[in-house]
Amino acid sequence: MRVLKAVEGLTRYLVQARGQDSVRASSMGRRSTDRVEVGLVPTMGNLHRGHLSLIERARRENAVVVVSIFVNPLQFGPQEDLARYPHTPDQDLHLCEQAGVDAVFMPSPAAFYGTVDPQSSDLAQVVPPKAMMSVLCGPYRPGHFEGVATVVTKLLSLVAPDRAYFGYKDAQQLAILKRLAQDLNLPGQIVGCPTVREASGLALSSRNTYLSAAEQPQAAAIYRGLMAAQSRFKTGERHRTALVAAVHQELAQEPSLKPQYVELVHPETLQPLEQVETLGMIAVAAHLGTTRLIDNLLLRDRQPIVAIDGPAGAGKSTVARRVAQRLNLLYLDSGAMYRAVTWLALERGVDLHDEVAIAELVSDCDIHLAASGDDPAFAAFPSRIWLNGQEVTQLIRSTAVTEQVSLVSAQPTVRQTLLHQQQQYGVTGGVVMEGRDIGTQVFPQAELKIFLTASVAERARRRQRDLAAQQQPEVSLSDLELAIDERDRKDSSRLVSPLRKADDAIELITDGLSIDDVVEKTVQLFEERVEERG
Repeated sequence: MRVLKAVEGLTRYLVQARGQDSVRASSMGRRSTDRVEVGLVPTMGNLHRGHLSLIERARRENAVVVVSIFVNPLQFGPQEDLARYPHTPDQDLHLCEQAGVDAVFMPSPAAFYGTVDPQSSDLAQVVPPKAMMSVLCGPYRPGHFEGVATVVTKLLSLVAPDRAYFGYKDAQQLAILKRLAQDLNLPGQIVGCPTVREASGLALSSRNTYLSAAEQPQAAAIYRGLMAAQSRFKTGERHRTALVAAVHQELAQEPSLKPQYVELVHPETLQPLEQVETLGMIAVAAHLGTTRLIDNLLLRDRQPIVAIDGPAGAGKSTVARRVAQRLNLLYLDSGAMYRAVTWLALERGVDLHDEVAIAELVSDCDIHLAASGDDPAFAAFPSRIWLNGQEVTQLIRSTAVTEQVSLVSAQPTVRQTLLHQQQQYGVTGGVVMEGRDIGTQVFPQAELKIFLTASVAERARRRQRDLAAQQQPEVSLSDLELAIDERDRKDSSRLVSPLRKADDAIELITDGLSIDDVVEKTVQLFEERVEERG
């Protein structure tokens, strides 16, 4: 593990790290790709299990993990706790090394900002949208989010990570940073990660070290308040007044806890809500003694999402379509979306090898999917699809599109653009989708995640049966097994959309099971884990 204290050292380290060839990456037990992916975990030190959960996820998803440890002076107000903020560098470095971090960036203010005592008035700063800073913590911490936006913009510019990881506990910060990255086209994906809690429900925070032994259980009243709001929400309550009152009622049980605010906002825009229509977030800030604590809870009012991932040959496409029919949900046919882009490129005579031209084209593609319904004309299609207002359900099934779609679907810009469109269906839910990274990237919030798999031998036997049914030349089982094993390796190590099992996915091994068996098991899991829980 390298410990870097200068911007120049960090820059040079990253040049060398990105220069590692695939052989070296593979020898280190990491994903073998043509391009080394970098994950960034920004912290202010005093690391705890919450930080470690971010590092662990970064470790799983990237070849190189960089952790920054920097107490940013710009995000502390004059009366805030900069001077006494916990500082445990030796312990932090030990934890990073244990977690397999590749490099820790620990600059001084002078090294990072070019001055020993950085002041916001003397530096160029990044200013987030005022509407996003005018709610929740913003009015109580003037200058805070400008300081956060500035330090994170600098870190993203320096590291240019593929992914940067932040916890949902700081939900206002996360929403602002996502907007920042979008508006300024900053490098890397901003990844939100679940809040890690004590057994009492208290969200882990470096500031928890300020709490006395007596205050620790008192602080857990914040989580109990959030749970009270969630209970009201589950019974059908959607209005701000009742949900906020449920939190206040629980907080009042701890007289030492002084609420600063309890609000209902949209988790992405941070706009105040009078009632939850699709998504809402209850956010709380309270003082306990001299310690200021924050926490939040997401409230979803939408139809459920089912994400089905797995390797090639596991039967996930057929299963996903039939599960969608059984549950009366939309089968989100991502393959049809790629076909639509390919069809449009062919219609306009665009060179499919010209990734720049395809990137220009896909930015102008508005794709809409709907269930095929009972119309016999569309019974053969998993779903109906419209492109820029024109129905192309049948047009995209042409031989020309079939022969060329893999060329288009492999292009990163196409995948990223369609990913955004696919995620819009997650706002209202009611979809089933299958692929390689649906539960990890497309719909990490899915209520049910299935990882459908089978042994290589079983998938080879299935493939051999399919070839025979299609009257194709016979291929030996051993050759099919080698081909499937190689496909698995490539799918797991590909740069874009790699095959991954989500941490909370249920693995279904389908050896010896029919399609009917797998569909039935998936529907049963839905009924047990989604309908009963809802």
